[in-house]
Amino acid sequence: MKELISQLGHWKIFLLCACIPLAVLAYLCKFVLPGYSFSALVCVAVIGVILFYVLMPLVGLKFPVFAKWATRIFTVCLVAGLLVVGATEAIIIRASFGSPERETPYILVLGAKVNDNGPSVSLWDRIYAAYDYMTAHPDVIAIVSGGQGKDEPITEAECMYTHLVDLGIEPHRIWLEDQATSTWENLQFSLDLLEEKTGSRPTELGILSSEYHLFRASLFAKACDVDFIGIPARTSRFSQKLNHFMREVAGVWHYILLGGQYS
Repeated sequence: MKELISQLGHWKIFLLCACIPLAVLAYLCKFVLPGYSFSALVCVAVIGVILFYVLMPLVGLKFPVFAKWATRIFTVCLVAGLLVVGATEAIIIRASFGSPERETPYILVLGAKVNDNGPSVSLWDRIYAAYDYMTAHPDVIAIVSGGQGKDEPITEAECMYTHLVDLGIEPHRIWLEDQATSTWENLQFSLDLLEEKTGSRPTELGILSSEYHLFRASLFAKACDVDFIGIPARTSRFSQKLNHFMREVAGVWHYILLGGQYS
């Protein structure tokens, strides 16, 4: 044991010990805290990086050439990946501010999870943001969009409509689109609804969603040939904000590389 500690060095032992709380956190995020699976994945990735740099020198004792090149290749890939993640996160953060000062006749409010006891935290954030925007712009019409998932008691659109009316928004200013199951469908079905009600398909649309989601929503809007106006709903729970901003990087690259009509 002393020989092993001597070969590793005290700082590497410290890093190995740090893997324990990271593993506990990963377990909690995956199996105890709903909605934090991506944070668990990040913890596992950090553990993997630590183990690689701690254990590869031991491999190098028997296979020095392999360990040398494996470490170089891994380091290059890691640095490149971190640069891509950092640049993407910067774009997401910049887009998260939106353009809430711009006026537009119609806004699309994207739905989020409805729990058995009412709106989720994310949905409450979007409801309150929609209320604030509609109060500040008394002529705007909101399309609340979201269908009913298998684990949801009612549609997301109905839930938002009910609570916005309870907050004091006039019912005639809220149009329901209750069939969409993804962001792509939110946009497509809502544009269809607007065309049906107004006789023309808008070329500009305000889209209200959680701030971390605005950049990806803008990509969908561009694909629909719609001028995007981002209206951010600030995420009230910090841990959720941190998790979702990290997860959004993966969502953006999934869309860029694979496309797809998903949420």
